[in-house]
Amino acid sequence: MSDSDPESEASIAVLLVNLGTPEAPTAPAVRRYLAQFLSDSRVIDYPRWLWWPLLHGVILRLRPRRSAHAYAKIWTPQGSPLLVNTLAVAKKLGADATLSGIRIAAAMTYGDPAIAQTLRALCNDGVQRILVVPLFPQYSATSTAAAMDAVFYALRGERCVPEIRSIADYHANPDYIAALAASVEKYWFTHGRGERLLLSFHGIPERYVSAGDPYRDQCLATANLLRERLGVSGSELAVTFQSRVGRERWLAPYTDATLAQLAQSGVRHVQVVCPGFAVDCLETLEEIAIRGREQFLAAGGARLDYIPALNDSAAHLRLLANLIRRHTQGWTDAGA
Repeated sequence: MSDSDPESEASIAVLLVNLGTPEAPTAPAVRRYLAQFLSDSRVIDYPRWLWWPLLHGVILRLRPRRSAHAYAKIWTPQGSPLLVNTLAVAKKLGADATLSGIRIAAAMTYGDPAIAQTLRALCNDGVQRILVVPLFPQYSATSTAAAMDAVFYALRGERCVPEIRSIADYHANPDYIAALAASVEKYWFTHGRGERLLLSFHGIPERYVSAGDPYRDQCLATANLLRERLGVSGSELAVTFQSRVGRERWLAPYTDATLAQLAQSGVRHVQVVCPGFAVDCLETLEEIAIRGREQFLAAGGARLDYIPALNDSAAHLRLLANLIRRHTQGWTDAGA
């Protein structure tokens, strides 16, 4: 758990939730992480009788070694970038004077620090009200709902359950769009502009959207708002989806295929930003900044720039602090 003040007696807490990460870039650690992640029916909704033999008989035997190799490429001396960056955000929010009296903690839906242990510590310390902030700007049942499932499942054993509020999404929040635009413009000022700007979001299976998941619509709304804020034309900006697995159709167009097509069509310089990731992680640092660059160059492109996630930037912290203040109204006004 990341806590702004371990000795705080504040009865209001904010729980920042991110997806999760293995504890080390090794096959055994990745296997434990994937076993938890891929066992969640929010993530993979196949019938258990069909999915279980495939997961335990094939995927968890083959994929951990490959994924561990990818994690090793981006691992830092401090640990997993996703965890390091998430904890940095929590620490800086905990030092925000405008959030005085609100305790800030961070946890992961899968892996450590686990939601259950973090909530137990908060409850043991007398926290009576908790605002859950899933760090997923665009809502999906595979991420936001999975986090909330984990929160309420963890509280099932508490005798005195705290009052809970949650933030479903912030995909069109003006502060979020402004933070994204400032990040892109800052990168352009320092490194120049490419011929194309790709907004690469994490993908989900198309049938999840057909079943009612609003994720794609929210991604497109974010993209349109950011395009307007940056003042770029539709031909200069493209929306793509990354990280697909398996054989069924996921949201398209696919990022890797689009990068190859752009290079083959004569585009030499592409820049990629990943608005759906609050902090940098495997999917941004390895899949885009390393593997995506290799794919683009191999297809004939000359330069691919990855524009970093918002991480613990001032604009990102301002967005989150504003969200927290708005969603704790009534709690703080009443003196908790």
